[in-house]
Amino acid sequence: MPLADLTADARILWRLLRGQPRRGSHAERLQAFYAPQAARYDAFRARLLHGREELIEELAIAPGEHVVELGCGTGSSLQRLGSRLPGLASLHLVDLCPALLDQARQRAVGLANVQVVEADATRWQPEKPVDVVFLSYALTMIPDWSAVIANAHTMLRPGGRIGVVDFHLPADANPVGRRFWLSWFGHDGVHLSAEHLPALRQRFTECRRSERRAAVPYLPGLRAPYYRFVGERRD
Repeated sequence: MPLADLTADARILWRLLRGQPRRGSHAERLQAFYAPQAARYDAFRARLLHGREELIEELAIAPGEHVVELGCGTGSSLQRLGSRLPGLASLHLVDLCPALLDQARQRAVGLANVQVVEADATRWQPEKPVDVVFLSYALTMIPDWSAVIANAHTMLRPGGRIGVVDFHLPADANPVGRRFWLSWFGHDGVHLSAEHLPALRQRFTECRRSERRAAVPYLPGLRAPYYRFVGERRD
């Protein structure tokens, strides 16, 4: 890896070691934590946030559909949507962190069917029901994550699809492992939970689900637990 990239990674690791600020609103804490990382955010986290490409494939997003990403961050999903993107009727990218949204807006330049929205994922609603809502490592970043799931259910049309990929606490996790991951992720404002999947199943008919572990950059031997879930709105 080039020296410049290693130096940039070192700055991000320092921010991770310092942790997310504990004071201020949720939006203020996100901005303070991510603004210094925004330019290098995607390159660093590409080695940590697994399963995002697979989630897009499993959602089978079709031409003409209206799509929302809640907690879009830098808008890196535009790249993962690839050839599907031009055919979408609309894509709303929603997040609360201005620094990350600046990156998303740069990516969305010239894309007439893409709108970047600075808003709270627990409350923002599109003008009309949509076909697909997805979240990529966003639920764990939002303290009131259950409100996000409820909001996603509300904005989907009947039979609409939801996709989520995120870190979690597996049902079979041992007590030591649970304490470690809760502490390690919680230091940086990532709130692991064993309740995501049950809450998703309560509101959506499960179509696909997988639970895996992924390598952690610069920490050999550690493999962080994550899941993918695709479901259909159930009234």
